[in-house]
Amino acid sequence: MPALVKHKSSASGSGTKPSLPELMKRYPDVQLATLVDAPPEGDAWLHELKFDGYRLLGFVSNHEVRLRTRNGKDWTARFPSLEAALSKTKLTDAVIDMEAVVLDASGKSSFQALQAALGDGGNASAIVAYAFDILYLNGEDLTGLPLLERKETLDTLLDGAKGGALRYSGHVVGEGTKMFAHACKQGLEGIISKQASARYTAGREKSWLKVKCIQRQEFVILGYSAARTGDRALGALYLGYQEKGELRYAGKVGTGFTMKSARELADRFAKLAVKDPGLTRAQTKGVPAGEWNSIQWVKPSLLCEVAFTEWTQDGRIRHPSFQGLREDKEAKAVRRETPERTPKRGRSK
Repeated sequence: MPALVKHKSSASGSGTKPSLPELMKRYPDVQLATLVDAPPEGDAWLHELKFDGYRLLGFVSNHEVRLRTRNGKDWTARFPSLEAALSKTKLTDAVIDMEAVVLDASGKSSFQALQAALGDGGNASAIVAYAFDILYLNGEDLTGLPLLERKETLDTLLDGAKGGALRYSGHVVGEGTKMFAHACKQGLEGIISKQASARYTAGREKSWLKVKCIQRQEFVILGYSAARTGDRALGALYLGYQEKGELRYAGKVGTGFTMKSARELADRFAKLAVKDPGLTRAQTKGVPAGEWNSIQWVKPSLLCEVAFTEWTQDGRIRHPSFQGLREDKEAKAVRRETPERTPKRGRSK
């Protein structure tokens, strides 16, 4: 794999500095990547590893810190190690885009390990964050600057940190196909490809692209079944997504749970029980009548992340594996992810 690029920058700002609440209002949303079928080619693109964790915006004002999820939840208290790390940096007023993760023994980010660290009895100090963009610094809005310049600034501010709770996320310029192949060989989720000259724009943009090694996305939990054998608290989760304002059935997942996670899910479901599944019997074609009658339906408000091999022709997921609950997104925003064609060299569509 090519060496990660490092740059230096002398950029600084001297504008009027807003308070922390004002700063959080000024930057309410994050930029999101569009799923494509292959990495873009050419030196107009830079490529980063795709992390398997929770996206956060880190706000710093006069060394006071807030950490907010992509859908606006204040999760500062859930990430004490990241709050402490940001407050101890040379940053006094800044907005940093980052991903909170837990690394396994091989150095790969693991969503299941992150969920465990955030749960009861978990080790929150094991959580680290990879910072990959900076939106604001010392009174100056940086979103209009080219991405590469923003990353140079961030790298300098963090001194290219690779250890500790707050780390700089490096990148490779060009060689997207090579980096993607390396990521897949290492069992990683994929890569994020970004136009080096692009400004930061909130919302889903085609100047940021994501390419996945395996199929993986969030689903709405529609219901669950009891385990047929053994002491596990549940057997399978029944999943769906939104399409044109209606729920669509995506299949079920019955693997990837631990005894503890199954029990925690069952406890949460007990408070969300409903009689109406929000789906017709015809929409769940393929589910036997006896199985359908045994499903315990829940309010479609909880999301989970699921890895799977492919979509079938009738719109079901094959060989799924439960990865954990997602609490940083809204159920109404869950769609079936379909890769688009990759933009041509150096241009976005």
